[in-house]
Amino acid sequence: MTAFESSPDRGRGQARDMRVRWALEELGQPYDVRLVSFAAMKQPAHLALHPFGQIPTFEDGDLALFESGAIVLHLAERHAGLLPLEANARSRAIAWMFAALNTLEPPIVELGMAMLFERDKSWYEARLPMLQDRVRTRLGELSRRLGDADWLDGAFSAGDLMMVTVLRRLNTSGLLDEYPDIAAYVARGEARPAFRRAFEAQLAVFTAASRS
Repeated sequence: MTAFESSPDRGRGQARDMRVRWALEELGQPYDVRLVSFAAMKQPAHLALHPFGQIPTFEDGDLALFESGAIVLHLAERHAGLLPLEANARSRAIAWMFAALNTLEPPIVELGMAMLFERDKSWYEARLPMLQDRVRTRLGELSRRLGDADWLDGAFSAGDLMMVTVLRRLNTSGLLDEYPDIAAYVARGEARPAFRRAFEAQLAVFTAASRS
């Protein structure tokens, strides 16, 4: 798999390669990481793997994949541990993967981008509450569905893995504090040994890069 040579999130584990690392750790599968610079991401060799010049990519034999959701699904379908065996439960777990990426992530990313890059714009103060409310709407809906359950649909699955990684983007926003059940859900994900191994592995890359 590929990952940032120097991650822009300063080692907080919010880059999308974290999802693949975590999945591989949950599944107990060995993996190698090839670190890619921002310049190399736009070169032909990397673009042959990822047409949009992003990370992560993943190679498995003669198969090359891009998009973190597709990679995690590929891994979960080939190794036991992240998808239920029962057909309907399996389909629901996959649906939660799509929900994380298509329903929760877009407004969360839009808010994050505004907070990072638009603070000096004249429209920022007026736009921020609207962006926050869009996220609150989704968090409220998710909270009602989660209830007092530990995970989204029975046992921990690839759906939870993707959802937790998406929600972690809100860790510095203060919005998770408004939804204690969701904050606890994210904390349960972060407490999993496989998550901790993946997090420490990506943090080590950032720490090494920052010292060089």
